[in-house]
Amino acid sequence: MPAPLIVNDSVVIPDAELVWRFSRSSGPGGQGVNTTDSRVELTFDVAATTALDPHLKQRALERLGGPQITIAASEFRSQLRNREAACQRLAQRLREAIAPPPKRRRPTKPSRGSVERRLAAKKARSDLKRLRRDE
Repeated sequence: MPAPLIVNDSVVIPDAELVWRFSRSSGPGGQGVNTTDSRVELTFDVAATTALDPHLKQRALERLGGPQITIAASEFRSQLRNREAACQRLAQRLREAIAPPPKRRRPTKPSRGSVERRLAAKKARSDLKRLRRDE
């Protein structure tokens, strides 16, 4: 399954930059539990990658909090499905890490008409309650 990892339209990580480790999954199993290495650890070195532009690499390093990402997947019984799950999770983490920051909110004030409508509604409610009290 050596294939590049597609993060988005502009970022593709070559397979040579992905480090795979396999081990036995924990938990109950059947006849093959002691012989299959189905647990997968995928490690990616963000600091050393050539797949990211310098500004995207800097943004990812700031958001991820470290130079490496390690993803462990052991939810499936098959090593292949765990590899696919690890790839999907790594791609998702990288997409979130290199996403541009959200646009700043421009503070606005209520329009004059909306302020007048709100005050008129408060006055009408107040008058209604005052009329109930007087009866």
